[in-house]
Amino acid sequence: MGRLYFFNQDAMKNIKKIKKLKKLKKIRIHREGTEILLVSLFLFLLINGVSWSFLPCFLFNVLLSVVSVVVYLLMVNFFRSPKRVFEGDEEGVVVAPADGKVVVIEKVYEPDHFKDERILLSIFMSPMNVHANWYPVEGVVTRVEHQKGKFHKAWLPKASTENERSLVVIRMEDGREILMRQIAGAMARRIVTYSEVGEECFIDQHMGFIKFGSRVDVYLPLDAQILVSLDQKTVGNETVIAKF
Repeated sequence: MGRLYFFNQDAMKNIKKIKKLKKLKKIRIHREGTEILLVSLFLFLLINGVSWSFLPCFLFNVLLSVVSVVVYLLMVNFFRSPKRVFEGDEEGVVVAPADGKVVVIEKVYEPDHFKDERILLSIFMSPMNVHANWYPVEGVVTRVEHQKGKFHKAWLPKASTENERSLVVIRMEDGREILMRQIAGAMARRIVTYSEVGEECFIDQHMGFIKFGSRVDVYLPLDAQILVSLDQKTVGNETVIAKF
């Protein structure tokens, strides 16, 4: 009987891994980012081609070319979307949904879904960070909602409730629910959320993308053990930020 139990447990884990691998193969590259990079490359080549062909100032042309290359490389760096694989045990852990810095850890009242007290953990993403977002836990998506709003600086407390944002709720296998909120900042004017209600989601899987400086909020149950501190840097899909 004991062997059968462990066999069933192993079989369930293998099924879960297969589902996860299928999801990972379908990870989407941000199409809008791809278009921006292609158009920008064309414009930079055109501007530099015209400059080198018709302007006699060698120093100006060299400077223009260097600036163009640097700016384009920064754009490529911003829109990169790495495929990372979490190496730890996925059960009972909450993994950082984004690269960035922890700017808030506090008990707050969550007004949109839970309507009770939760632990709010916020990660601010600067323009230099990867702006792909990952699911912080495994489970089933139960709610997805886009909320229009303002564009305050993303690190301000009021950004969580007043800025343009997307809300995603995930119900874990044990019944706990995690709320994740993508928040647009002063520069960010475009939030992309891949989540759909009813779909299974996994750690390692991309859940969205935000352009330029922005922030991700995670609302956790009060019994969550926080494993990061204020101002600590996080790596999306690698840093464990909490556990149960």
